[in-house]
Amino acid sequence: MTRPTDGEPLLFAHRGFAGENPENTVGAIESASAVEATDRIEIDAMPTADGDPVVFHDAALSGRGGPPGAPDDRGLTDATGVVRETDTATVTDAEVLDSGETVPLLGEALDAIPPGIGANVELKNPGRAPSALRPDEALDPDALAERKAVWLPFVERVLEVAEGRANDLLISSFHEAALAATREASAVPVAPLCSESVEDALEIARRYDATAVHPPIDAVRGTPFFDASRFGDVDVVAAARDAGRAVNAWTVETWHQTDRLAAAGVDGVIADYSTVGTR
Repeated sequence: MTRPTDGEPLLFAHRGFAGENPENTVGAIESASAVEATDRIEIDAMPTADGDPVVFHDAALSGRGGPPGAPDDRGLTDATGVVRETDTATVTDAEVLDSGETVPLLGEALDAIPPGIGANVELKNPGRAPSALRPDEALDPDALAERKAVWLPFVERVLEVAEGRANDLLISSFHEAALAATREASAVPVAPLCSESVEDALEIARRYDATAVHPPIDAVRGTPFFDASRFGDVDVVAAARDAGRAVNAWTVETWHQTDRLAAAGVDGVIADYSTVGTR
């Protein structure tokens, strides 16, 4: 999927426009798909204790709710427990943000995306404790081989569900081993996400001939958001462009951010709101 000829970045609906909808649900996907400007739906995937890929972002079903009595003490769902340690029936019965929507299986979420809209599946976790996974890092051969073996069974399940559909599919992840496992099992396009090391993300993109790189907005030089103290001298847009890769920046919340990122040459914005673009 290439950038439109009008120069406006592609619009990725982050978790189905999580700022407007109950994130990562079928209802969110349907709502985001109805927005004319939406080019791609971005969703997260991880396994339940039964090994079934579900669409969910956080490790725990309670998500990011604050402590009891805090201003935002509502849990992400009405259930508790760690997703990877919880059976599929319990996970998929969990109600998201009091919306009436429940956590979907990956196949159910993909079924809700119309054929003309792309799907970006972010691989969050293969069913292991996050401390063992080493995200946002280009790995040495021994560490990569060990972790790729951990990711491969889950990646194969995801690809079994996702491939063969009419949607343009992109697999992204903060974890090099997830992309290595994807590339071993399939030729589907991949994109490394990064939150700290642009250099590592660009190296991972090179290793797996990635279609795109997904940096945070504060890693994009030439914008008011750029944080030189974190990202130094690397120009991720120029480096990716020189290698023939797209740059899709996250997470965008305003039209001003989109405008500045577009001026800096970003190809896509991964956004929480459908109103961030001008198309």
